[in-house]
Amino acid sequence: MTNEIFLIAFMIFLVVMSLFPIVFRRFKVPGVIALLIAGMVIGPNGLDLIFYLSKWLSFFGGTEKEIAAHANFFVNSLGSLGLVFLMTLAGLEADFKLIKLAKRPVILLSILTFLIPAVSGFLIYQYFAADDFAGKLLYASLFASHSVGIVFPIIRELKLGKTRFGAAVLISTVITDVSSIILLAVSFQVKRLNTPSDVPAVALHKTLSIFDYIPTENLGASFIVIFILIVLFYILIALFVVNRIGEKLLGMLHPTEDVLISLLIMVIVGTVLCGEFLGINLVVGSFVAGLALSVVLHKYPQHSSHLMERMEGIGYGFLIPFLFVSIGMKSDFTILFYSLDNFWIIALTIGGLVFSKVISGWLAMRFSGFGNAAGFVAGFMTVPQLSATLAAASIGKDMGILSENFFNAIVIMSIVTTLPIPNIVRLILERTHLKFEDEITQDDGFAVLEKDVEEIIQPEK
Repeated sequence: MTNEIFLIAFMIFLVVMSLFPIVFRRFKVPGVIALLIAGMVIGPNGLDLIFYLSKWLSFFGGTEKEIAAHANFFVNSLGSLGLVFLMTLAGLEADFKLIKLAKRPVILLSILTFLIPAVSGFLIYQYFAADDFAGKLLYASLFASHSVGIVFPIIRELKLGKTRFGAAVLISTVITDVSSIILLAVSFQVKRLNTPSDVPAVALHKTLSIFDYIPTENLGASFIVIFILIVLFYILIALFVVNRIGEKLLGMLHPTEDVLISLLIMVIVGTVLCGEFLGINLVVGSFVAGLALSVVLHKYPQHSSHLMERMEGIGYGFLIPFLFVSIGMKSDFTILFYSLDNFWIIALTIGGLVFSKVISGWLAMRFSGFGNAAGFVAGFMTVPQLSATLAAASIGKDMGILSENFFNAIVIMSIVTTLPIPNIVRLILERTHLKFEDEITQDDGFAVLEKDVEEIIQPEK
């Protein structure tokens, strides 16, 4: 691909990624959903923009097939970097110091909103593919995950941040996300273990993982336990090492220095590569790096806002849009109408997720002393599935864990669960005249909540 062809293709994608969110904002559609729709429209199952682009650009040299391959590689590569930034920023948004503000509801919400949806996702996948254990674990992790970027704006807009209720929902969302990411890492490794040894290397998607090159068959089922321990050990070591390196860097360099961002990105990528070497997907490694750096930023409040702005500018302003466009390009909605099974996969996925999330949130809040209305509000707040869920599903599809039917069901689920939820929550509050009087005072630690959460956790972009 010549420089001219690259620049023209790059400009076209920038135009698409800029215009779609602006147009759909008029209909109150989140930017992520707009980018997904953009990918669906320009992808091979839509207008197939790359096909026509390659035909037109072949005038400058090169075959249509070569140009199309380069364009796809370009989008997917930037999308992979976007995934690293997305999960790093998700980790940077976390603050586990807030758990002391509402211990009982945090614990119950974290346990129930993880277990009940995870079991629901596991059983729904089992109904359609009983023998695919890796797929069942992946679906369980997708069901168990929450979306901090959706939950926090709802809590803030409804002025629930000063209550035990709001703090409990927000903190449990972060804890559940960490747990679901660990389960996600296990599902990826199980898939590799269950892939026959005679499958070609291309189909195996061989990586840096040592488990791709050493025999693990003799370990049997015990390997899952061993791998979970490896993941936990990796998380602890990575948190410690990245924290120490981050402190050194922030202590030596001023936040306005460009080299600081370069070094922090190097630390993040290094953490990701170490995880890949242990068979731990980049989703986990980048999230852990973000968690470790979030602790550092809390120790240097004078640096945090400036560094977050620069990281978000690179991520949300440039790389992350490529991630969601690439996910949209992989979606094929025509396959949904091939048989009745496709309809039931979508229906059970959406229905199972919404029911399990709502009932688990309701149970947790009821056991914590809240009323029915508060329980349903908490449950609905955990329903939206957006950035991390779509990213994980995309990797699952690339690895051959999720079929087209299940992948498209997750994409539809993300759209369906994201758009109406804020209005449903508002409706419940208006109809029930629900009030949260148990505000957290300064002595209870609200100063931490106000300072750390509102400045560090940003709305989904």
